[in-house]
Amino acid sequence: MTVSKDLIAASATPLVLSILAEGDSYGYAIIQRVRELSGGKMAWTDGMLYPVLHRLEKQGLVESYLANAATGRRRKYYRLKQEGTRALAEHKSQWLVVHGTLQRLWEAKPCLT
Repeated sequence: MTVSKDLIAASATPLVLSILAEGDSYGYAIIQRVRELSGGKMAWTDGMLYPVLHRLEKQGLVESYLANAATGRRRKYYRLKQEGTRALAEHKSQWLVVHGTLQRLWEAKPCLT
């Protein structure tokens, strides 16, 4: 099973903000972290991630900077800004409402599992 593109798109912002709340990161590492967290069921691409990062940067939720990686390679890193932390809290509250609503519906219909 893979997750639908609609769900991936809807969850992109809270996922990126949550990953950056763990610490600064760069594109490829964010993609790998999503794959790891989802058990391989969410396969993001560069073409999906970078527009999200650029949008979050324009919104003032994240900022980018260039730094050398341990390998010596120069990478563009992203970090969560204070406004991004507030936005993450709001996204989390909203997703918990959605999750709880679906959970109650699905527990009432056990034949769907």
